[in-house]
Amino acid sequence: MGSSCNEKTIVWFRRDLRIEDNPALAEAARDGSVFPVFIWCPKEEQQFYPGRVSRWWLKQSLIHLGQSLKSLGADLVLMKAQSTISALIDCITAIGATKVVYNQLYDPVSLVRDHNIKQKLGELGVPVQTYNADMLYEPWEVYDNEGYAFTTFNAYWEKCLKMHNDPIIRLPPCRLVQAPGSVEDCTIEKLGLEDESEKPSNALLGRGWAPGWINAEKALNTFIENHLLDYAKNRLKVTGNSTSILSPYIHYGELSIKKIFHTVVMKQILWAQDQNHEGEKSVSYFLKSIGFREYSRYICFNFPFTHERSLLRNLKYFPWQANQAHFKAWRQGRTGYPLVDAGMRELWATGWLHNKIRVITASFLVKCLLLPWQWGMKYFWDTLLDADLESDVLGWQYISGSLPDGHDLRRLDSPEVQGFKYDPEGEYIRQWLPELSRIPTEWIHHPWNAPLAVLQASGVELGLNYPEPIIDIEVARDNLTTAILLMNEKESASKQDNNCEGTNEVVNDNCDLENLRIPKVLLKKEKRVACPSNSSNDQKVPSMMKNSSGVNNNNGVKRSRQEPDEYNLNDCKSESEFSKLDDDLCSTAVSSSGSKKQATGNSSFCF
Repeated sequence: MGSSCNEKTIVWFRRDLRIEDNPALAEAARDGSVFPVFIWCPKEEQQFYPGRVSRWWLKQSLIHLGQSLKSLGADLVLMKAQSTISALIDCITAIGATKVVYNQLYDPVSLVRDHNIKQKLGELGVPVQTYNADMLYEPWEVYDNEGYAFTTFNAYWEKCLKMHNDPIIRLPPCRLVQAPGSVEDCTIEKLGLEDESEKPSNALLGRGWAPGWINAEKALNTFIENHLLDYAKNRLKVTGNSTSILSPYIHYGELSIKKIFHTVVMKQILWAQDQNHEGEKSVSYFLKSIGFREYSRYICFNFPFTHERSLLRNLKYFPWQANQAHFKAWRQGRTGYPLVDAGMRELWATGWLHNKIRVITASFLVKCLLLPWQWGMKYFWDTLLDADLESDVLGWQYISGSLPDGHDLRRLDSPEVQGFKYDPEGEYIRQWLPELSRIPTEWIHHPWNAPLAVLQASGVELGLNYPEPIIDIEVARDNLTTAILLMNEKESASKQDNNCEGTNEVVNDNCDLENLRIPKVLLKKEKRVACPSNSSNDQKVPSMMKNSSGVNNNNGVKRSRQEPDEYNLNDCKSESEFSKLDDDLCSTAVSSSGSKKQATGNSSFCF
């Protein structure tokens, strides 16, 4: 850690768009002058180029950050580049930078990019320091008794809660000194985060959301003071202020996860002293939702293939159906199942979904329609306001039974039953499916069973203004059972073929978790390859160990250029036994992240 006050430091902002508790910015400000820069390189985002609403949020957050930095004495430089490393080198040359600092990211695309950047800058003799601003613990700091990465959430989170965590929250710098020098930068409009055609739709988002780190602080305080106490009993309600509105802020680093954690823990201590058991229970559930977000990064870092392939080897032979018509009906909210359709239409209209609705819509795609989970994950990535690759990976792998403690692939929950459970009065459906707004509550979750007179009185014409069910639920259940049987047969045949070839593999029951091979990742011993850097905080690279068959599982980061409806369906994997984490799992984003915000007219964001 440098101590000279003559340092000229480039502070590379990414998804850490805040002033408070920003370790990279704090250290740079302490050591001398700073050159804050945000580099937008669409080419490097590849198939994970952010969707419209996510880019809108990013744009507003950058405006907010730029204003905050300017008030402290430094300008945020915005650059649009073909290559991030080239842009950084331009900045280094322009100001005669003595070092580059940034906060770490853990998604597979960023891991590859950061590794290459640190190598290149190391070759040029430019010191690089990286910091943890996104997690409670680094992914390589949490491991089991044998030194290997955890592959179940409960074991991982239990270990995290037992670890000592100093609540060091860095205050915003009092002032910043701008490093002299300039590069070819651009305005926020020329950065290209928002097309002209997108602005009318995006304007509606501004009525319900207020991006920016200061607004994030306000949202956190509002949730803790007004909604945290009732979180345990309200978190599964799909309407009303059931949770918080934090996940978009968390994704772009406008809120420090450490600050959230320790602020909530302080509430827990106070409520424990007051013997407020409801409050303690709510805190426990909320912290678990933070834990799922942590675990998503932990899994993606230690198993960097999971954005494309299952963690378990259990879906490799699953006969996915590449039915584009079904995929389109699901996206458009035209499946004929009201709760699923309401969720998909809310997603398209607002960029938001309550966690429980995310689970229900995702499960319908995977288990009723037998469509690949990668398709659904990519669509959620394109449309969610809080789209987060690591959380999406965890959620979709959970739904598809690809995790040791995930959802049982054989379990298919009826959307009709789920509707009566989570939207008993049909409020949510009436809000997002106006064509069903007049139908009696008795029939709102299964209008296909309603008497013709009821449908006519309600203005519902099945097959015309609202679709018939795309598939009968019992037929879907039979199809799923058949698919699993076929998968098991193919897997057994493949193992027998391997035995004949002398690989000595044993055919095992798919429900035996011990035999669903997961690559072991060694964390405790120093067998990681560190990138060139003089920082003790430098990001590590996981080392895959050989499995029992002697096959090296060092699956590098495959970055497919395919669109979601062109995935290789043979690149998925098979079935096992799982525990039920339904109501707790943060499916595709922090389930604690949401609250009802007014959008337009009578529409509202409900989390």
